[in-house]
Amino acid sequence: MKLGQRLTQLNDMIPTGYTHIWDCCCDHGLLGAALLSRQAATTIHFVDIVPNLMQQLERKLERFYPLQTPPQWQVHCMDVAQIPLSDHPETPLVIIAGVGGDLMIELVNSICRNNPEQHIDFMLCPVHHQYELRQKLIQLNCRLINEILLEENHRFYEILYVSRHSKASSHDNDPSTLISPVGSKLWQYHSEAQRDIAQRYLNKVLTHYQKISLSNPQKAAQAQQDYRMVRF
Repeated sequence: MKLGQRLTQLNDMIPTGYTHIWDCCCDHGLLGAALLSRQAATTIHFVDIVPNLMQQLERKLERFYPLQTPPQWQVHCMDVAQIPLSDHPETPLVIIAGVGGDLMIELVNSICRNNPEQHIDFMLCPVHHQYELRQKLIQLNCRLINEILLEENHRFYEILYVSRHSKASSHDNDPSTLISPVGSKLWQYHSEAQRDIAQRYLNKVLTHYQKISLSNPQKAAQAQQDYRMVRF
């Protein structure tokens, strides 16, 4: 199946060279299959907690990507928070997309807590609660690799490509790798169409926090202040 704009962008942002890529909450496995097709990693792991979905996906993978030695793919029906990253010493890429920000925060936090000594790269695309997710990533001492804003089917998506180092890194002193609470590269544009997307997204976010401020001013105050500082 052809990838939509969001999954295509995720695929385009993922470099080749990883040994293990974990496509978490993978649903029908479209992104992971695209990564398999271009051999983006030695092994692509498909992870979801829905048994029927994973059984169907495994049958499709067996048909279109027959297992080799070593295996190019593995299917895991399990809680994403429990993925066995420590079984492999290399830096993994963990992809989590298409779920809410609250759940994503829980998953990223659990993965980092369960693998405290491991260097982990994350590719994240939450459905909402982007500001809260960014706060958690900052708290976890993650560093920015790249970030992109896109619009698909009248919905806006932030894609965050970040790295969590278990120990001090040379990147820690590089201001360009700091994660902004509201995004930095996110607001850069190279066309009027991109500028229009950024402007409409900013307006939507400000409206959202204005509504929240009516019932919970304390919760919305800092987010409003931060987003009002955005310039592009």
